[in-house]
Amino acid sequence: MTDLVTIIKGCAENDPRCQKIIYDRYLGFALKTAFRYVHSYDNAAHAANDGFIKMFRAFKTYEIRDRNNVEVMLLGWMKRIVINTSIDFMLRESLVPEHVVLPDEAWNKKDTGATGENNMAYKELISLVRKLSPAYRVVFNLHVIDGYTHPEIAKMLGISVGTSKSNLAKAKTFLQKFLVKDENGNVLCFT
Repeated sequence: MTDLVTIIKGCAENDPRCQKIIYDRYLGFALKTAFRYVHSYDNAAHAANDGFIKMFRAFKTYEIRDRNNVEVMLLGWMKRIVINTSIDFMLRESLVPEHVVLPDEAWNKKDTGATGENNMAYKELISLVRKLSPAYRVVFNLHVIDGYTHPEIAKMLGISVGTSKSNLAKAKTFLQKFLVKDENGNVLCFT
């Protein structure tokens, strides 16, 4: 049962085998997405699991619109659910940021949704992003990494568009201090 369309249809019918396949295949993707928003590995695991519960409930209304890009479309849908669930979790739990790192076993979980990003650069970038204040970090993640617009961010977080733009500018200024660039302005590494 490796055909993704068949697995999605099985999830829509609440087939536990299909749900397990989706969970196992995309857990790494969900954890890494959630970890950008919540403040510890345990909280990211809770948010990711809450996201899967929401996904499994919503599969009955999920439409496969492009059979040539089934996984890409599914990952976009899943990402949006995990992000919203993570933000809800963060706000609900009134989480106070901690300085933590994602355990090595989480980085080693297979992420079949990876888009070819260099895993080391990703880890370094996420480590830097986690040094931002919570307000700057959430806006940076939503806008730069996940592609939301400032009006969407403002609505999600209950802030003004101007505050969203300001938080992003301050986050970028902070992060630029840690980038090492060559003479052409290309990023070589993070300090």
